[in-house]
Amino acid sequence: MKARMTGVAALIGLSSAAAHAQSAVTLYGVVDSGLLYQSTAAASFAPNAPNLGKVYRFKDGGIYSSGWGIKGTEDIGGGYHVNFKLQSSFDSGTGRFGLSDTPGVAAQFNQYATLGVSGPFGRIDAGRQIVPMIWAMYDTDVRGAQYFGSILTAWLGMNQAAGWPGTSTNGAIGALYDSNAIVYESPKFYGASLALEYAPGGVPGHFQGGTRESAVLKYSNYGLNLAAAYYNGHDANPFPPTYPATPAIPATGQSNNRFLYLGAQYTFYGFSVSGSYGHGKNPANSSRADIDMYAAGLGYRFTPALKVTSGFYYLKDNNNASNHSSEFAVGAEYSVSKRTLGYVQVGHVDNHGTMNQTIVYGQPVAPGASTTAAMIGVRHNF
Repeated sequence: MKARMTGVAALIGLSSAAAHAQSAVTLYGVVDSGLLYQSTAAASFAPNAPNLGKVYRFKDGGIYSSGWGIKGTEDIGGGYHVNFKLQSSFDSGTGRFGLSDTPGVAAQFNQYATLGVSGPFGRIDAGRQIVPMIWAMYDTDVRGAQYFGSILTAWLGMNQAAGWPGTSTNGAIGALYDSNAIVYESPKFYGASLALEYAPGGVPGHFQGGTRESAVLKYSNYGLNLAAAYYNGHDANPFPPTYPATPAIPATGQSNNRFLYLGAQYTFYGFSVSGSYGHGKNPANSSRADIDMYAAGLGYRFTPALKVTSGFYYLKDNNNASNHSSEFAVGAEYSVSKRTLGYVQVGHVDNHGTMNQTIVYGQPVAPGASTTAAMIGVRHNF
């Protein structure tokens, strides 16, 4: 009897170990920070913000923001998995969490808070997450949609021109993150894949109030990346720049946030070239926002550890010809180890009219002024 019980206990132990082996939870993160010099500065992203002069500061996020997260997956059999992801950005200079959709309010998991299922059909994730259009821009920009001089900062310049005050993640054109979003990603078929997003608004009395929908078609094969993105939002950026001095604009269900994007990148023999076109518009009030974005990039990987990238980004306000902006950025990255990267970056932006395209995410420049910035930093993954 004793031997039988010992055998049963051993069998239970083996079953428990097997069940545990089917699940995995990972704690991960990154710290990215450096020193930034910029020849002009402003206190906000307002189109009439005065030039406060040059700024020299410790800056988080020369490549991407610092952050940490927890992710996990459970194998439930038949090729299906249940997945979760919780991820937050933080400022390595102050320790503060990143912004949420609410102006001036930080969120613990402001980048990802998702639960989903993956399998032969593809993947579905539900919750707050980076929207598919951002990954489309990342795949078709030599600069990789970095926080310093890239397609991301150019797109943020479109949002600033459309009235985004920069105090929340809820932009006026497209979106970096969407809350309450349901995103489906298809498997690749001969290099082609599809991503679909729908985010219900949850506004009483308005079926479309606050809703978001988007679609991204991508192709990746033989060193070529192609992407086409469509994003449409209702009641985007409902808070005026003067919030909270004035009340929030009530939801109407109007389609007032539309973004179209076409991009391509080709990599061969260490060289990478990219080009893209984007158009942002407020369909409910085109006189408020109707902006074109053009981008081109060139890069070369000298060794597995060293690469240099450059990009040119041009914005044009179709409502006012005097509002236009051009930016050029170049950066070198060197992998000291598998987890640590050192970088040096330089950028110059020439803003005209009320344009205030930024060089580095989170550091306003003076509207209508030429600005130069340089940053040196380190990025470490753990």
